[in-house]
Amino acid sequence: MNEQISDPRPLLDVGNTLPRQHPCENFALPSPPRPSDRKRMGPRPCPVCYVPVEEAIARMPHIPSPSPVLWNLTYVHEENPVRTEPFGGSEFGGYPSLKQRNDSFDVKESMNVHCGFVRGRKPGIDSGFDIDDSDLLEMEQCRGVVVASAIFGNYDIIQQPKSISEDAKQNVCFYMFVDEETEAYMKNSGSLDDRKKVGLWRIIVVRNLPYVDARRNGKIPKLLLHRIFPNARFSIWIDGKLELVVDPYQILERFLWQKNATFAISRHYRRFDVFVEAEANKVAAKYDNASIDFQIDFYRSEGLTPYSEAKLPITSDVPEGCVIIREHIPITNLFTCLWFNEVDRFTSRDQLSFSTVRDKIMSKVDWSVSMFMDCERRNFVVQVAPDIDLNIFNNF
Repeated sequence: MNEQISDPRPLLDVGNTLPRQHPCENFALPSPPRPSDRKRMGPRPCPVCYVPVEEAIARMPHIPSPSPVLWNLTYVHEENPVRTEPFGGSEFGGYPSLKQRNDSFDVKESMNVHCGFVRGRKPGIDSGFDIDDSDLLEMEQCRGVVVASAIFGNYDIIQQPKSISEDAKQNVCFYMFVDEETEAYMKNSGSLDDRKKVGLWRIIVVRNLPYVDARRNGKIPKLLLHRIFPNARFSIWIDGKLELVVDPYQILERFLWQKNATFAISRHYRRFDVFVEAEANKVAAKYDNASIDFQIDFYRSEGLTPYSEAKLPITSDVPEGCVIIREHIPITNLFTCLWFNEVDRFTSRDQLSFSTVRDKIMSKVDWSVSMFMDCERRNFVVQVAPDIDLNIFNNF
């Protein structure tokens, strides 16, 4: 059984009546601080020009963006996947062989690829990462914009979005995925009401998690939102540690619609080379060193080279992956499927596999990822430390 996501409709002129000149067209970022300006060193937010919410909504595209080459994307379904090679991911991911992996990067008009959830009648039912039928039915009703996050292992404190318009409160789907451990804590603390909501967040309890590692489980909703929200047009993923402080429509207009982009992510504020990122992960003990070395050596054998100016206009090979902004069309769905497959096959450090998947797809089709500055990301999401009095952030 395959889930089909396709949109064969041609791109049409929708007759946008808004002024041609964008209100933010002449906006310029301030100059970066001088090296000697110690008070302003380090990661920090920078100004971002957003249009008013009403205008952002008016600028939402009437029809999906065209998906270059790829029109029809379906997903591998196998009730009893079998591992055929020494390393090939998990049962949840279907154990794709290296040949299947390599074939999945050969972008064609119609494709069938591994993309998690290989077992069960549909994603979320007897597939691992299982979700109650009533919740799945509600999620299928989300046909516009979804903002999603997750907390597994009771690892973070739920942060309530702020500065959200009434339009967004009424029309944007806010979903927080939690495991049973986190649900139990929320019930004991009295934060979860009878409507399964905590403020704006609709809480979705996930059972039968496929991985022991909570962070790896978190990659499932992060990268595979299109599989569990099959009818959503746009999504904003934010890590559970972050607080959203700008309206979702303004974010989508600024980072997707204004730029005619279909996938946007911020680049790392300091590192832009995968090899440097790998060493930083090892120093910080983010994952065991042998697994990181194995992954990087594999990519090197495929042709991965250190970042250089020769890659321009690509400005970085390392994202700050805590926020992902995307339109759900076949080519972006393929990208996140194949990115997830790398996370499933190798380490859970998604920064290490991002550029490999991006570059392989870009070598086949006229498509790219929009990478904006990390200081811009820090403008619309705020990281709140658990031991800080949250009331000090109420006026952000």
